[in-house]
Amino acid sequence: MMRSLFLVGLMGVLIVIMMGGCLQESNEVNHLDGKALLESKCAACHNLEMPPQTSPDELAPPMMAVAFHVYDFIKVSTPAEKIPASIAFVKDYVISPTREKSFCDAKSLEEYGVMPSQKENVTSDELEAIAIYMFEHYNQDNFLKTMKERQALREMDPGERLARKYRCLSCHGLTQKKMGPAFNDIGKRYKTDLKQIKRSIRMGSQDRWTLSHHAKMPPFKQLTNEELDTVSHWIMEQ
Repeated sequence: MMRSLFLVGLMGVLIVIMMGGCLQESNEVNHLDGKALLESKCAACHNLEMPPQTSPDELAPPMMAVAFHVYDFIKVSTPAEKIPASIAFVKDYVISPTREKSFCDAKSLEEYGVMPSQKENVTSDELEAIAIYMFEHYNQDNFLKTMKERQALREMDPGERLARKYRCLSCHGLTQKKMGPAFNDIGKRYKTDLKQIKRSIRMGSQDRWTLSHHAKMPPFKQLTNEELDTVSHWIMEQ
């Protein structure tokens, strides 16, 4: 009886140790930064934009195309198996790529060739983190969201588009004060002084607004003269 209890206890300890090892390994993979790894390990050959701007001299298919293609063509029994099977495919293919394994069409294979093995450049855990990020980021929902955002930017006033491009709205609200005054307040104060608006943007400013509590606006010297003129007129019109 005592021996049986001892064996049961020993088995329990072994299971806990084994499970602990598996959980630790899983947590190690989860803590890896898939996005950073994708950028450092894959960007030399693959365009990482979504949607990508293709070029005739690209070395490999855009990463969005790779993720969509693998996800669409991977063979599984149930939808729940799609992502795990896609991740497993990436882990295997990147280490041991062959023409037979590839989901690329004949024309793409002729154009790009079979990718060289990355066995010496990436670990299995790094590959898993990369693949997880790939299929979380490059999907239809994110693609449609990105396209809607781009459409909204195209329809936006050119001055507001520049203000958002240079992150002006991080410190200025359109109608509400943030760290700096609201754009409509700036427009009211300087409605006849376009030069001062331009000067503050180009050279930076401080202590012009009491409610900003001595916050210093940095100079934005990277704007072109045309951009400066466009965003300054837009601020003055608020």
